[in-house]
Amino acid sequence: MSRIDFEVIMGHFRSSVVQDAFKKKARETDTPAGRPSEYFGSLVFGLNKLKKYNVGAPLDAAKADIVAREMKEWAMAHGATHVTHWFQPLTGGTAEKHDAFIIPDGSDGVIEQFDGKSLVQQEPDASSFPNGGIRATFEARGYTAWDPSSPVFIQDDTLCIPSVFISYTGEALDYKTPFKKALKALSDAAVPICRLFDPAVNRVNTYLGWEQEYFLVDEDLFAARPDLLLTGRTLMGHSSSKNQQLGDHYFGAIPSRVAAFMKDVETAGYKLGIPLKTRHNEVAPNQFEMAPVYEEANLSNDHNQMIMNVMNRLARKHGFVVLFHEKPFAGINGSGKHNNWSLGTDTGVQLLAPGKDAKGNLQFMTFFVNVLAAVQRHNGLLKASVASAGNAHRLGAQEAPPAIISAFLGQTMTEVMRRLQELPSSTSIEITGKRGRGIGLVEIPEIFVDNTDRNRTSPFAFTGNRFEFRAVGSSANCAGALTVLSAAVAQQLTEFKASVDKAVAGGANLEEAIMDCLKPLISSVLDTVCFDGNGYSEEWKKEAARRGLDTENSIPRMFCQFTSPSSVELFTQTGVYSRKELEARNEVKWETYSKKVLIEARVAGRMAVNHIIPAGVKYQSRLLDNLNLMRQNFPDNWQSLASTQMSLIKECSGLLSDIRGKADELDAARGYAESCENAFEKALAAEKASVILQELRKGIDSLEEITDNDLWPLPKYRELLFIS
Repeated sequence: MSRIDFEVIMGHFRSSVVQDAFKKKARETDTPAGRPSEYFGSLVFGLNKLKKYNVGAPLDAAKADIVAREMKEWAMAHGATHVTHWFQPLTGGTAEKHDAFIIPDGSDGVIEQFDGKSLVQQEPDASSFPNGGIRATFEARGYTAWDPSSPVFIQDDTLCIPSVFISYTGEALDYKTPFKKALKALSDAAVPICRLFDPAVNRVNTYLGWEQEYFLVDEDLFAARPDLLLTGRTLMGHSSSKNQQLGDHYFGAIPSRVAAFMKDVETAGYKLGIPLKTRHNEVAPNQFEMAPVYEEANLSNDHNQMIMNVMNRLARKHGFVVLFHEKPFAGINGSGKHNNWSLGTDTGVQLLAPGKDAKGNLQFMTFFVNVLAAVQRHNGLLKASVASAGNAHRLGAQEAPPAIISAFLGQTMTEVMRRLQELPSSTSIEITGKRGRGIGLVEIPEIFVDNTDRNRTSPFAFTGNRFEFRAVGSSANCAGALTVLSAAVAQQLTEFKASVDKAVAGGANLEEAIMDCLKPLISSVLDTVCFDGNGYSEEWKKEAARRGLDTENSIPRMFCQFTSPSSVELFTQTGVYSRKELEARNEVKWETYSKKVLIEARVAGRMAVNHIIPAGVKYQSRLLDNLNLMRQNFPDNWQSLASTQMSLIKECSGLLSDIRGKADELDAARGYAESCENAFEKALAAEKASVILQELRKGIDSLEEITDNDLWPLPKYRELLFIS
């Protein structure tokens, strides 16, 4: 490209983009007073700006340089001074290494520069991130590479470039790389089936709408709780007299301080192009939720990671700390991140919504049934995909979800499936739509009722035009679970298409061939993975085991699903993971689980010895001093008068002895776990330590209930859980 061509491009850019950015800069640095539509996406170098470069196809060096310079000019117009490749390593968070735009100009000054090479690829240290042994400490090289399907954005003074992260030897070290592979595999498998109904389909998109639950606590109280500070959850604490029993917090008026925080988060989100739509109080006190409009899954997942970072940063400005831990407080609901998952063609058809005619309904049933078949086939793996040290406190804990993966269909779809089992394959499929229902008041119009209810005990529920994967934890990267789900559905669709092709080659009519191939799948899923009842009941646990569903409760053992023969076959067939990557990720999962649980064990043990026992001894001494005074002043009947003190002294002594004993037992269990060299054995040992931690907690919580309030060294639940 000649210099004159470049100047023409950049001159046009400066007139059309940079000048507009400078005009908006003052308004965008503070909370805008205008409509969200006026500043939505203002800090995003959107995909529309890249269309003229055909980004998505490989960029040559010259074109990459032009794009990089354009990004730099745009970013500097918005006050950016640095650039980073923004990626999602296996830590579960995001990572970034900032580089300034400046380089020496050779004349004791600097100039701003950002070239195509720096845009397309960078090199962070691969050995310091979790990698499951793929990279040793002395093998540090790894690469980040720009993902042009997710828009570049500005965070504070830094231009952030969403990127994948791979090792020097080519293995994925992040969440984004396998997720994108799984999404491609799903599209590749779905398109041939869609073309049976519409030859114009060229791509199937996966959509995600996440619902982010979280807690807020006062920053000062957070700092006074070593367990919250170091682990993200309270390792001890007696329940408050009032918590969520009345249900008065749920959907209640949002506290003013929280509303101000939410407004700032939404403003920041809108600038980043995140279409935040919903906000409300959740069930537990101090628990809240936000949700955006659904988007393409890769972009939506990036947006979730971005907004979590924004929330962490802005919470401090409002005197809060945001808690994404799945169970920060015992005795009340924990936090999940429901993943609303759907599929759609590039021709505008929603594949998981009933069609407008018989042909559309047949296509819908094809995808609906095959999704259920994939969930049935890999139910244990799907559970493993949401398992973690934090989510262990939610799975099976009498709140969504149970530790068994089943699918809720609702009455309408269950009846449709049962009818299709019995009717001839040539029968047209009819599905009841929404129904009007009056409530007996003239001024209230009919309410249109969906053809399916909701079941909060189901981890994978059909909700009319999508499935809601409710088992994902609040702190999780959505890509972890959706990579597994997408790969499983891709495998199932590929096999289904082959069976249909075989039937058609044998002379069957296409529509009848599809139904003939669906019927055995329908029978199988109805008998196994489909369940519309109470997922919390003991009866369901027994029934699920009888049906052959995975009922494993041990988190470390759940992870073994990733390297089972069926899982290795799934991931290698779809090209999502190699066997080496799967084995490495299992190591990472076990190591991460062990580290988190053993940190909790260390913190709880030290708090027991350094905080709780001294407080209990001090209270006991106060009681003994009072007892001595009673004896001195009432020598004749001091025992009857001081019976309460004597009872408390004995109770306190027993609890202190129990706490010390459990603390020593926990310390020994932690020491043993830390000595284990095998990652799986260490995780199992850590899991045993977590059981002892729970026993230690019982004694501490009982001591809290009887100890003088002004002697207790930690903020209590009643203080942590209610924002004024």
